[in-house]
Amino acid sequence: MDEFDQYLKQGEPNKAEKAKVWKAAIGLQQVDNLTPSGYLIEIAIQNIEGTISIEQVKDRIDSYYLQHPVQDNTNRTEEADKVSAKIAEILTEHTFVMSPIEYLNIHRRLFEGIYADAGKARDYNISKKEWVLEGETVIYGSADNLMATLEYDISQEKKFQFSGLSKEQIIEHLASFISRCFSS
Repeated sequence: MDEFDQYLKQGEPNKAEKAKVWKAAIGLQQVDNLTPSGYLIEIAIQNIEGTISIEQVKDRIDSYYLQHPVQDNTNRTEEADKVSAKIAEILTEHTFVMSPIEYLNIHRRLFEGIYADAGKARDYNISKKEWVLEGETVIYGSADNLMATLEYDISQEKKFQFSGLSKEQIIEHLASFISRCFSS
């Protein structure tokens, strides 16, 4: 065995894996009531078929919106398209370290070029009405404690044992964990 074999790049996922990744990436947009464009669906299919890379998907989306700027500030299709492509990219990497820094880096990667504070821990308190809660207001944790709360939540999550759980139990646990993190 060559001592460099362990450093070989990860291969491209197969069509089935890419299709699952794109379904997840686009589905996650629905949490914020966002709908990607038909153009994104078209080029996502090209990516699944292997005719274009994820980098080419991102380049084409950027180019598309340079040529077709969104005029309506309430239309968040561009955000949905760009973030979907970035989620797809992250999900195909199979690299993840559960830490507050990783959480902020993922936030930066997803929203860079969309929000000025992408990848930064907020330094102000927030609340917002959520459509998924039928307009009920979510009060988020204090900005002063944000990083400490994330560190605590992640340390607790690292102790959790997933072995022996059904898919439904894993999903329920992860949904609970994510809701705690996002309410921080």
